[in-house]
Amino acid sequence: MSETENKIPKTEAQWRQKLSDEQYRVCREKGTEQAFSGEYWDSKEEGMYRCAGCDEPLFSSQTKYDSGCGWPSFYAPSNSECVSEQVDNSQGMMRTEVVCSNCDTHLGHVFPDGPPETGLRYCINSASLGFDNEED
Repeated sequence: MSETENKIPKTEAQWRQKLSDEQYRVCREKGTEQAFSGEYWDSKEEGMYRCAGCDEPLFSSQTKYDSGCGWPSFYAPSNSECVSEQVDNSQGMMRTEVVCSNCDTHLGHVFPDGPPETGLRYCINSASLGFDNEED
């Protein structure tokens, strides 16, 4: 099966209906929320961060850490197949974009300056995420 056959098929109208205006701007138009403004940047709750587009489990709170960058930061996704990486040469920079493997929602970027566990910092927009508290 090809990679595109695994994707969740939604029209732009369906995405706009599912997501708030801010989520649509970030998730579908590859926007970025302002640093230190997102719902989860300083959250210490335990649970699972899920894709705002399709509810796919993406990052465990066990891999979340305070990188000081103003966005939720994780040193690893919940599994190696839940996120995909793409080259991003926008805004005059060479970065690695992170998207949900299931629905292509833009999540953020990954950088090679993370903690010793992996050396990676997944810098993720809160608008791209939902959260399930483990106590629920």
